[in-house]
Amino acid sequence: MKSPLDITDEPRFYLQEQMQEHLRDHYLELTPDTKFVRWLRDNPRHPRNWPTNRKIYDTALICLLDLVITASSTAGAAAASQARHEYKVGHTFATFCFVTLFLLGQCVGTIVFPPWTESFGRKKLYIISSALSCACCIVIGTVNSLPVAIVMRVIAGLVSAVPGNIVGGSIEDLFNSQARVWAIYWWTVASNIGLIVGPIMSSHIVAYLNWRWVFYIYAIVMGIITGLLFFIRESRSSLLLTAEVEVLRRQIEGIPPALNHDHMPTMRTFMKEHLFRPAQLFCGEPIVFTISMIISVVMSLIYMFTEAMPIVYQSMGFTRPQASLMFLAIGLGTCLSAFTRMLDSQIINKRRRKGLPIRPEDKLVGLGIGAPILAISLWWFGWTIPPLIQSPSIPWIVPTVSLIFVGFSLTEIDTVLYGYISDSYLSYSASATAAVGFFRGLLSGVFPLFTKQMFHGLGSNFAMSILAGVATVFCIVPPLFLCYGERIRRRSRFAAYSWEIQSEMGKDDSDL
Repeated sequence: MKSPLDITDEPRFYLQEQMQEHLRDHYLELTPDTKFVRWLRDNPRHPRNWPTNRKIYDTALICLLDLVITASSTAGAAAASQARHEYKVGHTFATFCFVTLFLLGQCVGTIVFPPWTESFGRKKLYIISSALSCACCIVIGTVNSLPVAIVMRVIAGLVSAVPGNIVGGSIEDLFNSQARVWAIYWWTVASNIGLIVGPIMSSHIVAYLNWRWVFYIYAIVMGIITGLLFFIRESRSSLLLTAEVEVLRRQIEGIPPALNHDHMPTMRTFMKEHLFRPAQLFCGEPIVFTISMIISVVMSLIYMFTEAMPIVYQSMGFTRPQASLMFLAIGLGTCLSAFTRMLDSQIINKRRRKGLPIRPEDKLVGLGIGAPILAISLWWFGWTIPPLIQSPSIPWIVPTVSLIFVGFSLTEIDTVLYGYISDSYLSYSASATAAVGFFRGLLSGVFPLFTKQMFHGLGSNFAMSILAGVATVFCIVPPLFLCYGERIRRRSRFAAYSWEIQSEMGKDDSDL
């Protein structure tokens, strides 16, 4: 039986009023043109209005997933150093199999998964990613076959792109502009800690157990996380709105469809338009292209350090497991970024008190601090290590202190630039992040292949000087973004359209 709203002899304006009232009862409303239904801003089912405990659980778990999967990527270097003897292959080829192929698989995943989540949702992919990562680790650890290990490592890399590239989209779903400052920070810290924990844990496991136990332990952890992921919620607001409106439309005739800019496409449309969206953003958006270059080179340093740190510190008399502990200095530096996030919050609150809108450029202070500190700390490290410095008057702690500032600057650059993408592209942040992730994975996979040759051939001092020189060039980017970022965004088709979407759907980026 149809609702009384279906009675056709009532005046149309009365039916319209009834419809509006019925929608308001469900915290929904018609768009100004009355063609679609959208959220009311206080709708408790909108992800940004979920209870704080729910947001904390979901965000913490997906960040933990990213931490563990990221750690498994950097763990490959230590595993390869021992597995190569078992499989009778060279060091470079073993590194290619256990590190590079993982990251190349991740590159492919960054193209496929983020736009998929914008069209089909996020929760299922988190579960699939975690479960397949667990399965791949089990197979690599138990099967005595290098070809099988190669295939599993590629698949593990493919699914690792899920948390690494769509967590930013999930954070945009759940938090407004001010809250995203901290949410993006904790995500970045989790990811960077994963990069740091991987070499430390794997080096000690390999030294005291066996390289296969690296994968057994990751399989256990990923299995636990997979079970916990079943309790998170889908956070893509357009999909939630569509599902809710479809229920009402089956009950009441005449209700318009949901305002869904991410409507379910056909597979052909998905392949043609959505699958290549990250490539469109990378090639056509100056902001995305520039950020991709910076993050890719900067974050590839961690993968280079997995090979370079043993070279540097073994020349000082350390063992490989002891050399891996120097990553703790980088980890300590990541924690110092909390002070910069406090500064960001003060800037945002000041603009709010003045009634000024919050622009993505208002959160670029950390980039202005982090970029020069990275350059200085790399020059510092590069010229206080052997073979240039052999004197016992300069102990190992001197270059190690510089790694604290490296960790701080890496986290600042990573946090601020990913946050800038999320704030600038909003609904398309997952695809924009995917464009960055693709190039980051590509360089991170390639750099370890020539790190040993670079440090042995050029010497550690000159090799680090090249990296420091590149970091010095990046110092020009913060003032460029601060001066011209807003102008570039306004000319961007994707950035401008994503802000229009937020307005049409009744979701102001400054709202809770």
